[in-house]
Amino acid sequence: MFRHRGKGRRPVHNLKLAALLSFVAGIVNVTGFFAVQVLTTNVTGHFAYFADGLVRGGFSEASIFLVYILSFLTGAFVSNCLVEITAQVAARYMNAVPVFTEMALLFLVASGVFGHSTNANHLVACTLLFAMGLQNALVTRISNAVVRTTHLTGLFTDLGIELSRLLFYRRPEERKKLLASIKLRFAIITFFFLGCVLGGIGYLQFHTRVLYLAVGCLLGGIVYSDIRYRYLLLKKNLLSH
Repeated sequence: MFRHRGKGRRPVHNLKLAALLSFVAGIVNVTGFFAVQVLTTNVTGHFAYFADGLVRGGFSEASIFLVYILSFLTGAFVSNCLVEITAQVAARYMNAVPVFTEMALLFLVASGVFGHSTNANHLVACTLLFAMGLQNALVTRISNAVVRTTHLTGLFTDLGIELSRLLFYRRPEERKKLLASIKLRFAIITFFFLGCVLGGIGYLQFHTRVLYLAVGCLLGGIVYSDIRYRYLLLKKNLLSH
């Protein structure tokens, strides 16, 4: 899931990655909205608020949304930097480092270390946006831009196009590839929705501590990926002897 790259990556790897990370994104999205009234998995709406603030002369309010936008961008930038740097030192862990960084950030928010003041709320929003930029950049790179898990606008556009193609594609190999892509997009939508629902229910009971669930999911994904990789490597070595 996190290990396979390039030609060794199959649709099932992307499906597992999409299910896990879209579920995490759903939890983060609803937690950010409930806790600080900020959508923290994409920046589209923040551009509208930023422009509105500039037009109305509310530069101080507009600057807040600019910081939100830059937080997501910085997360994506740092994510790729971490991958590139780790690849030169220990390529085996190149994808794990951004995931552990995301886990640490979500853990900090879940533990409530930022407090509950207005400035603290802005810091929470920036931290969650940074974490989602980190995640989105990583999953985009791992899947060769096939999977995106933090926002659904482009996903619904692609899904609409692909559903229409079912009316026109007749060759078996074309339909097989198309159905696999549709299945992937439905998986992202479904698990993002489940993350939002379970995250919302969890927030009503545990507040930001529901993010511990997201941290646990990421940790489980890393452990599963490592165990699976070691198993396949052992199997390959046994078969070669």
